[in-house]
Amino acid sequence: MEGPKYDRLELKNQLCFPLYACARETVKLYKPYLDVLDLTYTQYITMLVLWEEKVVSVKVLGERLYLDSGTLTPLLKKLEAKGLIIRRRSQTDERILNVSLTKAGERLQAKAMEIPRDLGSTVNLDPQEIQQLYHLLYKLLAGTTENREDGSL
Repeated sequence: MEGPKYDRLELKNQLCFPLYACARETVKLYKPYLDVLDLTYTQYITMLVLWEEKVVSVKVLGERLYLDSGTLTPLLKKLEAKGLIIRRRSQTDERILNVSLTKAGERLQAKAMEIPRDLGSTVNLDPQEIQQLYHLLYKLLAGTTENREDGSL
């Protein structure tokens, strides 16, 4: 079925597609840098939160990364097996599982320091466009977490 009635279903008219494709391509760009650290992209963003917070609950970590517990639990187990994090129950509330860095996890931060700069040089945008895109993506992300009445996106 062709015609204007179905134009909105063309791939080129979907907001989701360039977002999806850019996300995949961005993760591919990270891979050689993360291979040196023996991290996947998802492990890397988890470490970013831990380098920032030092100790964080699994619940808060999932919220910050937009990951559910089914994804986060195996990811944390792998980071723990690598000796980068420790998972412990909170001493004040046993229902809360906290994640903290080990000394090895802290040392890894220094090895990751140049990744953002190195990746920034691979993007075909000037610094102002990068800032604009950054703000637009976070605006979009904030909007997707709210209850959208029009069902768009």
